[in-house]
Amino acid sequence: MGGESRGIAACAPSRGLCDHADYVAMLVYACTIFLSAFLLFAVQPMIGKIILPWFGGSAAVWSTCLLFFQAALLAGYLYAHWSTRSLKPKRQAMLHIALMAVSLALLPILPSPRWKPSEAGDPSLRILMLLAVTIGLPYILLSTTSPLLQAWYVAAKPGAIPYRLFALSNFGSLLALLSYPVLVEPVFTTHTQAYGWSGIYVVFLAICAMVAWNALRAANNQQPTTAAAMPIQSQASSPTWVTRVLWTALSACASTLLLAITNHLSQNVAPIPFLWVLPLSVYLLSFILCFERENVYHRGIFLPLLVIALDGAAYAIYANEGNPNITWAIPTFVAALFIGCMVCNGELARLKPDPRYLTSFYLMIALGGALGGVFVAIVAPRVFHTYLELPLSMVACSALAAIVLWISPQQWSGRIPVSAVRIAMLAFTVGLAIHLGYEKHLTDQLFRLSVRNFYGVLRVHDIPQSAEDTGVRRLIHGTINHGEQLLDAKRRDEPTSYYGPYSGMGRAMGYLQKRGPVRVAVIGLGSGVTASYCRSGDVFRFYEINPLTLSIASTWFTFLRDCKADHQVLLGDARLTLEAQTSQQYDLMAIDAFTSDAIPVHLLTREAFALYFRHLKPTGVLAVHVSNRYLDLVPVVSRNARDFGRTPMDIDDDDEDQDYYSNSDWVLVSSDAAIFRDPAFKSSSVQPAPYRPDLRPWTDDYSNLFQILKLGSR
Repeated sequence: MGGESRGIAACAPSRGLCDHADYVAMLVYACTIFLSAFLLFAVQPMIGKIILPWFGGSAAVWSTCLLFFQAALLAGYLYAHWSTRSLKPKRQAMLHIALMAVSLALLPILPSPRWKPSEAGDPSLRILMLLAVTIGLPYILLSTTSPLLQAWYVAAKPGAIPYRLFALSNFGSLLALLSYPVLVEPVFTTHTQAYGWSGIYVVFLAICAMVAWNALRAANNQQPTTAAAMPIQSQASSPTWVTRVLWTALSACASTLLLAITNHLSQNVAPIPFLWVLPLSVYLLSFILCFERENVYHRGIFLPLLVIALDGAAYAIYANEGNPNITWAIPTFVAALFIGCMVCNGELARLKPDPRYLTSFYLMIALGGALGGVFVAIVAPRVFHTYLELPLSMVACSALAAIVLWISPQQWSGRIPVSAVRIAMLAFTVGLAIHLGYEKHLTDQLFRLSVRNFYGVLRVHDIPQSAEDTGVRRLIHGTINHGEQLLDAKRRDEPTSYYGPYSGMGRAMGYLQKRGPVRVAVIGLGSGVTASYCRSGDVFRFYEINPLTLSIASTWFTFLRDCKADHQVLLGDARLTLEAQTSQQYDLMAIDAFTSDAIPVHLLTREAFALYFRHLKPTGVLAVHVSNRYLDLVPVVSRNARDFGRTPMDIDDDDEDQDYYSNSDWVLVSSDAAIFRDPAFKSSSVQPAPYRPDLRPWTDDYSNLFQILKLGSR
């Protein structure tokens, strides 16, 4: 790099040529960084969507993926920091080019089906290992590009300020994220996406190898590019340990907010790329704004906005028993994330060091991001019995804003004295913590049991009998009722909630059981209400992925214990279990697997329906529970049924005669349309399921939830 500097000085007499050469060099650096960032974030929703069905469609799959991405980013920054500080320039180039060549062996980036889980349990480690084997090295190399090329740029151009390249990197990431749900997911299958990404990655490797070699070939092969050996731009001292801790804490807080809000939205709407991409895009946008222009982040503007945003999010968490209208709840949470990240990243940008300490700065940012990921994806599900990470991250964000005002009060230009603002932020932080703690205490008091694992939060809620209502015990998953049982011992085996006699499940069972013993499969156990239909001589098989659900259904509810049929609960993902079985010749298969209100997409694809029909008798009935606040799933089931030559009937039951029945929507599918002329199906609530020719069939390779969103729903 010393040789390159001399070359630049040598062309001083021809300043125009130098300026042109400098511009071209800067453009090449910028394009390489932009492409690496685009690939870095284009792969995230793509790989997450591919493996989501393998692990039950849980929202926690994406949290675990984000943990891997942040850990890989940290590994990439560590590599960049180590190589620029310890290796001679030529060895840097040779090592980097060699690693890029090795990464070609991992293409295309399609996960092997051998990673599908073979048994029930927490799959977090398996997901991390799958990602490491599939995209680990390419992802780490992509993550090194921005800090490594910025370090090379600083070494080659004394006095250059590289932080705008960091903003450009985040812009490339943002563009990749926004294009995925809008341009990529609705058009291309996941296999096509993986092959397309792999092809672009090969192009990137060729460009990056050329940049690495050209940038370093003129360097002094004997001098390592340590901080001391790099050109001195200023006499700035090394950042203090307090500053480094603040870098890490601010980054960790923003990361925790990102994952906690994403998890909250995915858990209660659907674990889909759109709800992964939206918060991540907002997170990246804050980086772009804060690092592109120094005057974008202004404490006098964003600290008051932070108070308002956190107040709004605190209200939304507990509004309507945790079920606020998504038309305002999603914007509220996304706005809170944006303002919180603007404060965290704005303070990070304000604390950025002299470019000589650039790689260590990025290293601390990556470390903070990884710590946030570990906290949300690994620690929280094993330590907390509720989604406590979201309120904790909100309080932490307010507390950090107060702390930086005490430690570094510079650049406060508001009319109010900074001392008053310090006190106000501390008071708000304490008030926010008290409010959120009190709301959590009130919520916790409602439940007899609250437990959590990889698949979410399960709670047991008793509603005592009153003059108006029958006493019931209810299982809540996230914010949704997953079945309830009457507390009256004489009536405890009556079907309730979504499974009453006039529901789709109830009508199908009534029709089939009139004809003798039945074989029934139920995907999704819940509290076990469907076992209330058990009779002596029947065969019931329940497919359940969550071991906690089985434990609660067996101890807090009695449906399984009272079941007189030959019954068994098979733990594990239903599709994987069914794929391993020979045809079971069921009379009825009920698909009722929800995680809170989120639907596991892989249970509604064409391949899934082919599997169901393989296990049904020729005259059997497939019953798909499609009740959902936000998604109109009826056309999806109807399209699959008609494509297989079956008749789909929509049973939208709104039975308000009993307080322990819930409005339910089921689609029943059979190859024998005459079944639906039976008196069991004579009702105004039973109608042919609508067909939408514009709806592209869902497959394991393709699904698009934008087409079925009910945006005006609660």
